Amino acid sequence: MSESLYAIPLRKIDGSPATLAEHQGKVLLVVNVASKCGLTPQYTGLERLHETYAARGLAVLGFPANDFAGQEPGTDAEIAQFCTSTYGVQFPMYGKVVATGPDKHPLYARLTAAQPDTEDREGMETGLRGYGIEPTPRPEVLWNFEKFLIGRDGRVLRRFAPDTAPDAAKLVEAIEAALAG
Repeated sequence: MSESLYAIPLRKIDGSPATLAEHQGKVLLVVNVASKCGLTPQYTGLERLHETYAARGLAVLGFPANDFAGQEPGTDAEIAQFCTSTYGVQFPMYGKVVATGPDKHPLYARLTAAQPDTEDREGMETGLRGYGIEPTPRPEVLWNFEKFLIGRDGRVLRRFAPDTAPDAAKLVEAIEAALAG
């Protein structure tokens, strides 16, 4: 499982080829992001996590996805410009991916298979229905800013609902435990 997770072909936001192998041995927080979402201000908290924990071995990784209500319509170049100029994002960003459905990127297929249940999913589902949006079925990613925590060994440890703030105690405690472990 862990070797194959690190071998999945990816593209950095600048278009260059990549894999997660460059982050092997680190704790990873993989987040599907979007520029025009009500949760977009989470970029501030994600950058804060990056600044706080990078030296201890955390890599926050952003994967733009346009899966939900067309909230990431831009090109990779436009997304990179937005993230840098609006939120000062320094953590690694990757090229746009598909995070749900039959055409989902192999990384997201692997992540959702490894951790099919999203913690606190019900609250976010209720919120989406309140906006007239039918939530994706399990084990699909529910919305923008869902977070997968991956241990240093490449195992998917936990999966947090999109509305789990980057500074939420349960997320910070999980990151700290993974870094200590």
